[in-house]
Amino acid sequence: MLKKWLWGTTLTLALAVTGVLVYYGYSIVHFANSISTASGTSSSSTSTPQTDPGNDTSTTPIPKWEGKERVNILLLGGDSRGDDAGRSDSVMVASIDPVSKRAHLFSVLRDTYVDIPGHGKSRLNAAFSYGGAELTKQTVSNLLGIPIQHYVYTDFIGFMALVDAVDGIDIDVEKDMYYTSKADKHMYDIDLKKGLQHMDGKTALQYVRFRHDATSDFTRTERQRIFMTELAKKLQSTTSLFKIPDILEAVAPYIETDLSPTQMLKLASLGFDINVSEVDKQQIPPNKLLTNELAGSAQVLGVDKSKLQAYIQNLFDEDAQAQQ
Repeated sequence: MLKKWLWGTTLTLALAVTGVLVYYGYSIVHFANSISTASGTSSSSTSTPQTDPGNDTSTTPIPKWEGKERVNILLLGGDSRGDDAGRSDSVMVASIDPVSKRAHLFSVLRDTYVDIPGHGKSRLNAAFSYGGAELTKQTVSNLLGIPIQHYVYTDFIGFMALVDAVDGIDIDVEKDMYYTSKADKHMYDIDLKKGLQHMDGKTALQYVRFRHDATSDFTRTERQRIFMTELAKKLQSTTSLFKIPDILEAVAPYIETDLSPTQMLKLASLGFDINVSEVDKQQIPPNKLLTNELAGSAQVLGVDKSKLQAYIQNLFDEDAQAQQ
């Protein structure tokens, strides 16, 4: 059964917090080993990774990322309840150029009408209910025209655990937000007031999930990117540095990834040179490429896949040109 998964915190735990983690060798190795599904590793494992010529995570300093190819990681957050896998509530891609040290964070609109391998056309968020993280990874890769090598996955509980572990986040809420649902027995109701607020895990989840207004998922994904930036800053703060082992321990039970422990450690090393405030953050597909379409009687978001892929490639070309 799929483990619980990480919302948008890969960018913060594997990118924003990266340089900091170098100072906490054992905690990082134990954390990486506990959340990785690669090579049969499971979250129940408490041993440190095995050492071999290509997989040495037991030594310090943390190994460097050797490759020069772009690294693309799918960040998934979902709305699973109980034994129901649910659909993906948030779909993001973190893309890192290890040469230019430039990074992008793409919020992929979950209502984008896409081809889901083996299941025909549907909204993007349906891919998770059909085939979990692996099928979602394949679907997003086909949509964007880029190889997506890995994924990181968490649920509501994992997201709240991370925010609580860093003692909350300060967010300036742009407007009142209210939504209630009997279907969830009011566990995930939303009731936020406009203005600056110090959010714990529960209120932060309300903020990143709210989409019950005229702009729906468009402004919701924008809020998610705003929140991730503030979370990254908090994780880099001096106070959080001393809590890294506790933070990792708090979120590990709720995360699943196909990154091996060695890859996570190397990714942490790569992120040391990336300035979180300079990460390009944007909605995908961009508004200028979106069309309104009907799938039966339901309205969905259409996109010309070739134009979208050209748009993504142009962003990556700009990264390469920055080094010339």
